[in-house]
Amino acid sequence: MDSQTVSRHATEPDAPTAGTLKPNALGVVGILFFVLSAQAPLTGIAGAAPIAVALGNGPGVPAAYLVAGLVILLFSVGFVAMGRHVVDAGAFYTYIGKGLGRTTGTGSAGLALFAYCTIQAAMYGLYGAIVSGLVATHTGLDLPWWVWTLATMAVVQALGAAGVEMGAKVLAVFVLAEFSILSVFALVTLFKGGGPEGLGLADSFSPSAALDGAPGVAVMFAVASMFGFEATAIYGEEAREPRKTVPRATYLAVVVVTGFFALVSWMLISSYGASKATAAAGKALESGDGAGFVFAPIAADFGGWVGDVLPVLLATSLFAGILTFHNSANRYLFSLGRDRLLPLRLCRLNRRHAPWTAGCVQTVLAVLLVVPFALAGKDPVLTLFSWFSGVAVLAMMLLYLLTSVSVVVFFRRARLDARLWNTLIAPALGALGIAGAIWLILANFTTLIGGERTTALWLTLSVPVVMALGLVAARVRGRAVAAADG
Repeated sequence: MDSQTVSRHATEPDAPTAGTLKPNALGVVGILFFVLSAQAPLTGIAGAAPIAVALGNGPGVPAAYLVAGLVILLFSVGFVAMGRHVVDAGAFYTYIGKGLGRTTGTGSAGLALFAYCTIQAAMYGLYGAIVSGLVATHTGLDLPWWVWTLATMAVVQALGAAGVEMGAKVLAVFVLAEFSILSVFALVTLFKGGGPEGLGLADSFSPSAALDGAPGVAVMFAVASMFGFEATAIYGEEAREPRKTVPRATYLAVVVVTGFFALVSWMLISSYGASKATAAAGKALESGDGAGFVFAPIAADFGGWVGDVLPVLLATSLFAGILTFHNSANRYLFSLGRDRLLPLRLCRLNRRHAPWTAGCVQTVLAVLLVVPFALAGKDPVLTLFSWFSGVAVLAMMLLYLLTSVSVVVFFRRARLDARLWNTLIAPALGALGIAGAIWLILANFTTLIGGERTTALWLTLSVPVVMALGLVAARVRGRAVAAADG
């Protein structure tokens, strides 16, 4: 059995060839921008770092990013090995199906859609609140957050329909802007020797610093910041030489993001001084402006104009993430339609070979998730953003775990790759690390969502419920297709 035989189209002759996404549209850099925009670097730093420092292990947070990066890197080894033999826009559900069976794979597709749609809805909530505030401050036009959110949904739908190359170009501008200002701040602080207490290398990276306080909370937020790197495989069909491009983009994304978060968080802590950083983060959170913990030292270095620019970059960071998750979700819908697990109409492409119908459905799903919060008058940050981002991270980590197990099972059965490190050892170690991360998320879920225990319980239960519903739907749909085929 060779790799061609294992590809989706060859192993599933009953799958309709309803259309293919535009081939050779993306290189390593294009895919990398999709991944980096999904991880919304400025949002991750401004949103997660203050909480991780205040409630986690204080100045040891940079070490938590390195631990999270190591776990994700181990996962990536098996993920990439599978990607060399299976190229499909369905990514997770296709990978899981190869090792754990088609029903489990299809059930996981529902969970993947749930994760991508809820994280996008969460970002819409924070985005709407930030844009509403920016517009009111600079123009005096005071409109509800949901007005800007709904308007942006139309823009995202249009950009998604314009094709993957257009999306990559838009994301490149936004990602470079937020990466640049944070990277320049980190490098300037590094080269001038740190803040009032120096660089504080041991204060942030020594074993004692890493294990101080509540390291589980810090690792949990660090893992959440890595969300989105797996999008490399989703664009495999649209990549140039996917068996080379996707692995390179995956490894590059994990290394770049890990290094970026570790360096920037280290320099933030150094700018305050390791002994004062925890108190500063706590004070920022108490004031209701956690992002101020990040923005203040940058403004101190570069001037007051940064205070005006950073909130705008935070909004564009969120927009970039929203667009990326729109593209990821509609490609899942497209792939499920092509495999006849959802209506075949979802495979309809426009003239730019973009999944038009699937994109419209994804936008409708976004509306259905966001509008109830608007109608109920809920705070978009404290509810929509906090609740849905937490549940999305939990769902995605379960998908990582299932994928790691599937990789091991697949290669033990198919014998397509004799490298034990790539197909057994690294995926197994990654699975253990991910299982540990899931345990940390469950143990600290109330903190992650910033809500009450009852709310945390219902949100936690939604993940296995969605997975179970996906499994049931997969069985029903499978029987219906079999009956139709006679």
